[in-house]
Amino acid sequence: MSVTKFQVRPGVYYDSVILMQLQKSLAGLPGVLDAGVVMATVANRELLDASGFDLTGVDAKADDLLIVVKADKEATATAAIAQVDELVQRRRSSTDSDFHPRSISGAVKHLPQARWVLVSVPGRFAAGVAEEVLDLGRHVFLYSDNVSVADEVRLKERAREEGLLLMGPDCGTAIINGVGFGFANRVRNGVIGLVGASGTGLQALTAGVHNLGGGVSQAIGTGGRDLKVEVGGSTTLQALDLLGRDPQTEVIVLVSKPIDPQVAAGIVAAAQACRKPVVLNLLGYPPPARQIGNLWFATTLQEAAELAVGLAQEPQEFVVAEARAAAAPYLRGLFSGGTLAYEALLGLQTFLAPLFSNIPLRPEQQLADSMVSEAHTILDLGEDEFTQGRLHPMMDNDLRVRRLRQEAADPEVGYILLDVVLGEGAHPDPASELAPAISAVKAQRDIEVLVIVLGTDEDPQDIDAQIARLSEAGCHIFRNTTAPVAALSERMRLPYRYESKPLPLADFEDGLVAINVGVESFYKSLDAQGVEAVQVEWRPPAGGKSDLMDILAKMKKM
Repeated sequence: MSVTKFQVRPGVYYDSVILMQLQKSLAGLPGVLDAGVVMATVANRELLDASGFDLTGVDAKADDLLIVVKADKEATATAAIAQVDELVQRRRSSTDSDFHPRSISGAVKHLPQARWVLVSVPGRFAAGVAEEVLDLGRHVFLYSDNVSVADEVRLKERAREEGLLLMGPDCGTAIINGVGFGFANRVRNGVIGLVGASGTGLQALTAGVHNLGGGVSQAIGTGGRDLKVEVGGSTTLQALDLLGRDPQTEVIVLVSKPIDPQVAAGIVAAAQACRKPVVLNLLGYPPPARQIGNLWFATTLQEAAELAVGLAQEPQEFVVAEARAAAAPYLRGLFSGGTLAYEALLGLQTFLAPLFSNIPLRPEQQLADSMVSEAHTILDLGEDEFTQGRLHPMMDNDLRVRRLRQEAADPEVGYILLDVVLGEGAHPDPASELAPAISAVKAQRDIEVLVIVLGTDEDPQDIDAQIARLSEAGCHIFRNTTAPVAALSERMRLPYRYESKPLPLADFEDGLVAINVGVESFYKSLDAQGVEAVQVEWRPPAGGKSDLMDILAKMKKM
């Protein structure tokens, strides 16, 4: 029968790598069946409990070190726990002879040329450590997770105001000036700059670029929440502005986890403002087109890498139309074809927000009342709510003509998008009814009407005659949904200007000196890459005790 013994060390802190190594060392001792060496957080205790450890009677707080050993007999478990200090000392003496300052300010005095600080301390301390780094005027690679959104927003706002870069929290990957931070692949230097709100996505792209013969100028991680509406793409916008100005960067790639719709339009506008080729791989957003101006869209990480390397090797010509703010900014789409409405909605959601519909792709796009449009709206007028007791709009234009007049009467509407579907069973001459209605609304006010004409030269409606009559009415004619989406993205693009203090290009040139606070393996990685760096012998302030930490924080502000 096995025996479980434990020991609690109040306020003792080791980084997670040391804890892992201690746990493996204890588990490998003769007679030891299993071991756990963790900070005694609720989550860690639950994991130990799920692993079969009996923690009955264990009184430990989250900032305490908890050592648990399961062995074949009590003497073995007791002896194993007694070896912890020896194992720690043995590890230090065999692997570490470098100077380790005990504070970040001490590290800065030791390495004043260091502009970068890597932070990987436990989450409840991370915001305070990151703020201390910003106090010292250094950029932050914040690997730590479990940082509140409020702290992330506050820290990023401050960094942006001071021209500093805060990557994270929960930023796992970056390559700055050829040096990998966190989990990064070793890649050659080059002209492709990357921005990633996805750590493994950024790794897949940098490795893909390298394997295709390309090279990386910078790879900037933002943290997975950066493109959520609360954070607003703060670090992403900084990175796009930097890479747009960086003379070493010729092509930019942006990859993200699902992006908040309210943030997507601003990110796309910033990418267009870079005036360099930008490859976008926005997970959860189907590409609206292959290319729009200086933007190329990829559906996979590998395709994004291939596009970037191709653009770097053989630059393509592109035109970025001058952004203009329309007096009437909103779009209303009035479709008879349900699938065409869906496709337009898929493409436009990348550029337009807020966007509503009676056939929403996301819950927040649901139109409250299909009879009343809001902001940008795409309607499928062939849905049951519109066709009860009347013919489908492909056969009867009355409903669309009425809705056209209703939308045009809204002074905030500047664009109307229609489809005209020809063929057997459809209206014999839709332009005869739509063209006069369009001419009438255009005569009353300045409004752009874009029409997708779907059909062939063998359809009974005479497609050339339909196009001619709609053109005479002042419509812009398209033959598929991709082209008008591209056109609207250019026409409706609002002026974009980066308003924050720009990041200094000098910090993104050759060479890098860094300070590491937390996981020691990150320091060893820097050292292995030939980087001049120092490891801070960090400990939680006030022994991690919350009440004393609050007192220290108040004293610091006095």
